[in-house]
Amino acid sequence: MAVMESGAKKTLQELLYKQLKPLVKKIDVNAYYPREYLESLGKHGFFLSTGLPATDVLIREMKLVEETAKVCMTTAFTIWCHLAALTYLRTCENAYLKNLLLPLLENGKVLGATGLSNPMKSYAGLESLRLKAERVSEGFVINGHLPSVSNLGQNHWFGIVASVHEKKQVMAFVPCNIQGLELKGKQEYLGLNGSATYSCTFNEVFIPDQWIISKQADEFVKKIRPKFVMYQIPLGLGVTDASIQSMKKIQNKQNGCNQYLPIQPDELENELISIREKTFHLIQNSDLTQHWEDLLEIRLNIAYLTLKAVHGAMLHHGGAGYFQQCDPSRRLRESYFLVNLTPTVKHLEKLLNS
Repeated sequence: MAVMESGAKKTLQELLYKQLKPLVKKIDVNAYYPREYLESLGKHGFFLSTGLPATDVLIREMKLVEETAKVCMTTAFTIWCHLAALTYLRTCENAYLKNLLLPLLENGKVLGATGLSNPMKSYAGLESLRLKAERVSEGFVINGHLPSVSNLGQNHWFGIVASVHEKKQVMAFVPCNIQGLELKGKQEYLGLNGSATYSCTFNEVFIPDQWIISKQADEFVKKIRPKFVMYQIPLGLGVTDASIQSMKKIQNKQNGCNQYLPIQPDELENELISIREKTFHLIQNSDLTQHWEDLLEIRLNIAYLTLKAVHGAMLHHGGAGYFQQCDPSRRLRESYFLVNLTPTVKHLEKLLNS
């Protein structure tokens, strides 16, 4: 396993600095979707799980998100979307999805996404389910609207939860090219416009039984939600680490006057190390479903630390950080996406304090 990880790490750095880093400004400014990088990750084995312990796979994929987020959080976020889809298929008992679609997702030939922002808010009592399902012969007909689903496009699939009636919800895996599904691109955000985000309108969309992840979505979501949240934590780890390193690089500029600022890289680094250690301790020593509140607390803490780190970096860089296309201002915008990514900080505070 150690040899495999060593080789994979070297390959990841090659992909990051040859394929992704040259595109970061294009992704940020021109809403370019880094599809080639995502497909390369699959081609080089970064999504494979067959024959590997689940903990090893989770740690490898967490590190993949963190290392990518250090370079570009938009791209790291699209990886999170894909990993969420992988989690659904790895966990489900549907033989068609596991045997035919899962291998395509793991080798990068098909890319996946998660349409579960609305359902997660619904389960927390923040919203009602937006999709309705009607049982028909050999499947379900779906109607409704999802305002934002990311990492969509040609040859992409995504997860949805729809209500059959008040006490029954189903979860399905849906291709973007299915008849009756209308996608409308959304690129008016403060940042992360290269995340291939669309509104999704379902108009009498037929979903065959072979695409149903679970006919008991409420119970299934309880199984997958720990990894759904866990894979978000390295988004903040990566952005925070990159902000810290950027501050260290300029600490001697202007005769070292940054030392008088209230936010210092060493302080941030200590907090980052603590959160990272808690995260990986939880992965290696616990059943995540039994530590839901611990996981939520870590997710909330990394969101707040990321805000603190990017704000500190803006102060340290001064006028040089005020350009629209510079790294500190990009990370500032990325951090505000992280705090509004489901579960948002408001959502997390409610779950932890109610």
